[in-house]
Amino acid sequence: MRMRARPPAVVLALTLALGCSPEGERLPDAAVELLDITGDHCAGLPRSGYAELERVPVSDDWFEVYRVETGVYALYEPFQFQEVISYLVLGDEAALLFDTGMGIGSISGVVDELTALPVTVLNSHTHMDHVGGNAEFSRVLAMDTEFTRERARGRPNRLVRSEVAPSALCRPLPEDVTEDTYHTRSFVVTQYIRDGHVIDLGGRRLEVLAVPGHTPDAIALLDREAGFLWTGDSFYEGPIWLFAPETDLDAYETSMRRLAALSADLTTVFPAHNTPVAAPDGLPRLVEALERVRSGEMAGSVSGPGVEYSFDDFSLLLRAGTR
Repeated sequence: MRMRARPPAVVLALTLALGCSPEGERLPDAAVELLDITGDHCAGLPRSGYAELERVPVSDDWFEVYRVETGVYALYEPFQFQEVISYLVLGDEAALLFDTGMGIGSISGVVDELTALPVTVLNSHTHMDHVGGNAEFSRVLAMDTEFTRERARGRPNRLVRSEVAPSALCRPLPEDVTEDTYHTRSFVVTQYIRDGHVIDLGGRRLEVLAVPGHTPDAIALLDREAGFLWTGDSFYEGPIWLFAPETDLDAYETSMRRLAALSADLTTVFPAHNTPVAAPDGLPRLVEALERVRSGEMAGSVSGPGVEYSFDDFSLLLRAGTR
């Protein structure tokens, strides 16, 4: 498999060199002009893994929707460098939207086209590229952490406008979104939850697994009966970002060991970026990779002040000086 960065390596190097988290301080204007995902990156979309999936037509062309399993839809945003994927999971009586994307297109309108069931939102974590559409929904579950409460306040334009600069996109923005007005809307949490919380959709039960590390409020979502695991940003094919100030590498390793222990009973993993379907054996391979990195066995390459450790279908991007 050809591994493509999220964003491409040149963009990541620039972001790190400027001391910015992937969704943190606004890039200076001169730097935004250098940030460019056009060319090979845009020409290669959607990624090859989508060719085997059933495309579901929806009216909002900011999204591409794929049926990845019976009652499970991937809502993909391919035209912005994050390539974020949200998931709509259907039961007999209710539906769960796991993440709400960038807030560029109207994700609630897409959801309404896919189901008439009552919808609850739950986020894999509260980085801005996963909560952008939360404000469009009346029922939002969230982890009971201070990080979550702070992030629910939203993000102003000055902190997120670089996410919608022309050089960060593969096509123009929708007509009602501009670089000068884009922001992450605040949202109201209707219920705070903790590890082990179970969401019963009727004929489908989803278990919340706290997996802090990438962020303090990171979770995975488990359908034990079907063998499905949604991993958020804890695991996906491509460079896994572990360099933000809120990332705790010790906690991340513990969390990944927890997920890897489930792999023998899983049939499918659904990540939050790049491609929506991954093999469960990636989880124990990630743990092994992390062990090699942290023991000093694995050499990395410098990317700005960050270091990237590359493996077959993923890489680990750590802060310089951490292991």
